[in-house]
Amino acid sequence: QVQLVESGGGLVQAGGSLRLSCAASGRTFSTHAMGWFRQAPGKEREFVAAVIWSAGNTLYADSVKGRFTISRDNAKNTVNLQMNSLKPEDTAVYFCASRTGYNSRISSRNADVYDVWGQGTQVTVSS
Repeated sequence: QVQLVESGGGLVQAGGSLRLSCAASGRTFSTHAMGWFRQAPGKEREFVAAVIWSAGNTLYADSVKGRFTISRDNAKNTVNLQMNSLKPEDTAVYFCASRTGYNSRISSRNADVYDVWGQGTQVTVSS
């Protein structure tokens, strides 16, 4: 059973940077696609970034492309989200997610294909 724990959230001024980390337990981490999603107050959860099992292919939401970078280290069972040039509209709870079921190696923008989620970490960007 995979478990995910996010860390690295906090309060930052607009234009600043934060690095989120997601630590995963489980021996099969390296075969799972991983994603980052976020949910702002009063809004639906939205896709941020994803990476396939081998870290060779990444996906980004248009709103974060060029500012955020997703990476993974399968030897350490971690996936990271480097967030630069942060904007107030990036304020949200950020969730790490793992795809462990069918087509687990393939990343996706669709939250429904991810079946294991972390508890979330708050990111607040002040203007």
